[in-house]
Amino acid sequence: MQGVVRTAIAAVLVVGLSGCFGSKEKPEYNRTAQGWYDAIVHSIGSDELEKADKEYLSLRSEHMDSKLLPTAMLALAQAHMADEEYLLANYYLDEYLKSYGGGARGEYARFLKLKASFLGIHDINKDQKLVNDTLAQCQSFYASHRGSRYAPLVETMIVRLQMAQYLLDDDIADLYKRIGKTKAAEIYKEKERKFIYKREHISDPEGGFISKLNPFD
Repeated sequence: MQGVVRTAIAAVLVVGLSGCFGSKEKPEYNRTAQGWYDAIVHSIGSDELEKADKEYLSLRSEHMDSKLLPTAMLALAQAHMADEEYLLANYYLDEYLKSYGGGARGEYARFLKLKASFLGIHDINKDQKLVNDTLAQCQSFYASHRGSRYAPLVETMIVRLQMAQYLLDDDIADLYKRIGKTKAAEIYKEKERKFIYKREHISDPEGGFISKLNPFD
């Protein structure tokens, strides 16, 4: 499935762009911007992301003002996300937003960062800070982009993260209660009472709460 996603990304990017690969090997330096970009697209489509990363560095080094750089960044971010390499995806998105943060594509890049952070949560007990940080970022995005095409998905992420937070607080409260720390348990129980959710309203699926409630499936 991940290979299919990468191939689809590559196919979309190729439309309208010239250049193709011949049978002869090309030098790994001093290519045109289009040549490096075509190489990146080809490597993504061939499931060779490490090679694509190196080709991106060459594109950036040899053609730092190329209009193909932002498109390459987004393509690599999505390819790494499809491969569940969320830290690398965020690297490209951060690089993109530093230089090209305006307009509709900037909003899309910000949404992709939220998506990468959300999908990077594997265990709410081990990823407590990531849960809290991602929730805060989603709430900030939603507050300032309510009319965005991505707002419904971000709102869904907020609800799922709040539910995850509720379950985490509930587990912590139960732990403190079991070891006799009733005051600490009550602090977390009080936090629970502020949520609109109740334990009986939330399923706790096997394999991780976030992974089983992925709004992007």
